[in-house]
Amino acid sequence: MNQALDVIVIVLLFAFFGYTHSLLASEKVKFQFKNLFGDLIAFYRFLYNLLSVISLYVIYLLSPKPHIKIYDLQNPYDLIILIPQFLSLAGIIWVFKYICFREFLGLDQIKRFINKRYTTELDEEFTLRIEGLYRYSRHPIYFFSITFLLFRPTMDLFYLTFFVCTVAYFYIGSYYEEKKLVRQFGEVYENYRKEVPRIIPYKLFKPYNQKFLAK
Repeated sequence: MNQALDVIVIVLLFAFFGYTHSLLASEKVKFQFKNLFGDLIAFYRFLYNLLSVISLYVIYLLSPKPHIKIYDLQNPYDLIILIPQFLSLAGIIWVFKYICFREFLGLDQIKRFINKRYTTELDEEFTLRIEGLYRYSRHPIYFFSITFLLFRPTMDLFYLTFFVCTVAYFYIGSYYEEKKLVRQFGEVYENYRKEVPRIIPYKLFKPYNQKFLAK
């Protein structure tokens, strides 16, 4: 009974994190920040990322830790299972080939603020690149993050709950993220969404053939 209550508390804490994380990522909140602080919107992405890391760590500290062992792989299986985890990490690095990492972190926005060069009202440069792994999955970073978290030599109840919450957040968060992408890129993204799986690349032999690049 205590373990069930622990799981409920963990789910509620991560649900709160997911809600606030998505809320702060919304254009409505960004426009409110812009109206209040003007050109300081250039710091929003960096502060958003920083707050996300801190809040996730705080939630981890506050969460109960039901360390009920689900499995514990023995040698050599504990080493073999690290292979797909390593490949997942390599996949995440590969995906960033198609994403501006500095823009993702919010560093380019701050640089533009210092140089007094602004690109849009919210100082964000969105690029739709249907290339590489994006021809197989609309959110390959989410896919590789899931596989990285999934393959591990030990598993307890806390980590399993954390993993399930993370997967749920990726699917729910990607839904709202794509609503914004449809508004920005219109029919191009709608067609792309119809042809390419959201996260799991199950159409490996039917990659999206139309390459597209737009800002």
